Amino acid sequence: MNRYPWLDVYLLDKPGAEKDYKEEWGWDRYRVGGKMFAAVCTPGKPHAAYGGRTLINLKCEPAMAEILRKTYEDVIPGFYCDKRNWNAVYLDGAVPDDELRRMLDDAYRLVFQKLTKKAQREILEAT
Repeated sequence: MNRYPWLDVYLLDKPGAEKDYKEEWGWDRYRVGGKMFAAVCTPGKPHAAYGGRTLINLKCEPAMAEILRKTYEDVIPGFYCDKRNWNAVYLDGAVPDDELRRMLDDAYRLVFQKLTKKAQREILEAT
C-alpha cells in the first residue's frame, strides 16, 4: 500500500525528471540527466527483513541521512544502495507528507547539482 498517491506526479513534475522501469531489479527509477535520484521497489523473499513492504530509495546527504533515520521509524538505510548516501522510506509508513516532499526535493537537488552546468542549463531551458 502506498499512502502517498501524489508521489509519482510530484517526482515527474521536477525539471528534466524521467521515469523508467529497470526490469532486472523490479524498480521504478526516477532520473534527471540520466542519473537516478529516487527509486520505488518492493524487496522480495531474499530480503525478508523488509517484510515485503514497498519503499522509495532517495539520494541524501550523509549527515541528514543519519538524522532522518533517528527521527522517523520508517526511514532506513537505502535498499541495495550506498547506505551513507541513500535512505529508504517505507511507503506504507508514517513519514509526514511535508517531510517526504522535502526529502524528494533534496534527492533531486543533490543529483541535479552534480550534473554539468551545460546539462543543467539544457534541462532548465527545456521546461
